[in-house]
Amino acid sequence: MNRHAQAAVLFLLGGALLHAGTTDLYLRYVKAGLQPLLLAAGVVLLVTAAATVWYEWRRGKSASASGGSEEPGHPEREAHEKHGEHGEPEAREGHEGHAHPEPGVSWLLVLPLLALILVAPPALGSYSALRTGTALQKPFGYDPLPASDPVPLSVVDYASRAAYGHGHTLHGRAVRVTGFLSLDGSGKPYLVRMALNCCAADAQPVKIALAGQLPPVLRPDAWLEVKGTYRPGLTRDPVNGGPIPYLEVTSTKPVPTPRDPYDETWNK
Repeated sequence: MNRHAQAAVLFLLGGALLHAGTTDLYLRYVKAGLQPLLLAAGVVLLVTAAATVWYEWRRGKSASASGGSEEPGHPEREAHEKHGEHGEPEAREGHEGHAHPEPGVSWLLVLPLLALILVAPPALGSYSALRTGTALQKPFGYDPLPASDPVPLSVVDYASRAAYGHGHTLHGRAVRVTGFLSLDGSGKPYLVRMALNCCAADAQPVKIALAGQLPPVLRPDAWLEVKGTYRPGLTRDPVNGGPIPYLEVTSTKPVPTPRDPYDETWNK
């Protein structure tokens, strides 16, 4: 690709990054804390594209001012360039002064950019959750629970308190947890949230096994706000044997997909 084409690709890429970073689209790819870096990368690419165009314009303007003539006073070099090493005229392909066009396949590099702008991929859901073992890890400690009733908890917070804290901080408290449904091969329901370390490529699920008053129809990937209480006992993830705690459900309510479908409390 020539310089102008390179500048066009850089401009499109920078614009795509700024578009993703100033909307919720970037949350489908990276965690929210990386938004400033994404915006900075977009600005750098746009500046680079503008600098490339400016440099090429200056170079073309200089060439026009000089009239395209070669420097005088070098007859031997001119003869050498014209006739080659052995005094014979060099074979030239095509017409003199015409540059060979770059292969058109290079423009296929633009397709991923258009996909980024036009097609927003869905967040990872039950399909990925069932094929990946739970990523629940033992925390260093637990913050005091607020006095509200029910207590709003993330899937990670509830699961870690129930699995590793043996539910001591949850006894006698009603909780409210939001996640999407996942059903295993036997139809057993889980409330899941995908947790990120950096980006969607390393997303891992954290799961809660649901029991109690469940809806008559369970649809995978449906987002639910679940209210309930701590239920003792653990089940094991069939993928990696990790602990999955139970939640005794008292009520459920369908909710829209949240702005950030990945768990914000992970790895803080």
